[in-house]
Amino acid sequence: MKKLLIICGPTATGKTQVGVKLAQQFNGEIVSADSRQVYRGMDIATGKDLPVNFKFQISNFKFRNRRIGCYFWNNIPVWLLDVVSPRENFSVAGYHELAHQVITGIWQKDKLPILVGGTGLYIKAVTSGIDTLGVPPNRELRQAYENKSTVELLDILFHLDPEVVGRLNSSDRKNKVRLLRKIEIAQSDLPKKINSEWDNLDVIMIGLMAKPEILKVRINSRVDQWIKEGLEKEVIKLLANGVRWEDQAMSALGYREWRPYFEKKMSREAVIAKIKNGEWQYARRQMTWFKREKEIVWFDISESNVEQRMVEKVEKWYNNTI
Repeated sequence: MKKLLIICGPTATGKTQVGVKLAQQFNGEIVSADSRQVYRGMDIATGKDLPVNFKFQISNFKFRNRRIGCYFWNNIPVWLLDVVSPRENFSVAGYHELAHQVITGIWQKDKLPILVGGTGLYIKAVTSGIDTLGVPPNRELRQAYENKSTVELLDILFHLDPEVVGRLNSSDRKNKVRLLRKIEIAQSDLPKKINSEWDNLDVIMIGLMAKPEILKVRINSRVDQWIKEGLEKEVIKLLANGVRWEDQAMSALGYREWRPYFEKKMSREAVIAKIKNGEWQYARRQMTWFKREKEIVWFDISESNVEQRMVEKVEKWYNNTI
């Protein structure tokens, strides 16, 4: 039976460090599940936290006809960092494609893939698939329906797929963007779901968390460290290399907040405060997402012997003694 270990949770909880330790213990390799870390040249505010003397090795895996590589952290391969240029768009469908290549390759080496990250949608794409994968936006449809009310859009969707309408919550029913997307999917000739499940997949999900007051301190300290490491200079370098504020990558937390500063509309101190608040709000959204996953085994990183307890839990699963 194929095994997959997942380390998830909000930002600033030390997921990668835990993943590397578990990889050393259980002959594993890390697969990043972070929507910000896929971009080259965006290292600091994405929290890649690569060691000073890291090694990079090109592999045989390809994406958009280009070979991708992996970093080595204490001799542990770390995959799916620096996959695309920040000038390129990248979607969950692209991540789904890459993660499958890499995880399958890890299994072929009789090693344990360890999916590590805080992007819940990426993790879900690997474990259970996403309905919207492979269905591109339909610009003509959106233009044709842009003036219709939510009631009218609901009626259109009902005639296309009444089961989907029955599953909508009250928020979805009032959201034109979500309704248009559901209509796009329902009208598409492409498969409505790319199934990402493997046969006989055995998954354990380890969640890292901390009390809000502790997590907030960790986040603020982390942002302060980013500033010391030269986050502002990193943004300047990206812009000098042709990356635009309008590019998808620059909508990432830690980067988009700098725009008003460079446009002389906000102070540096205000930008830093905005980044800290944004990271905190992001952490709260991450927890909201992951709390829906009832299978997650949670560990409070501030408690004593937490790493040893995680190792014991994973060991029981790994050895089929749970």
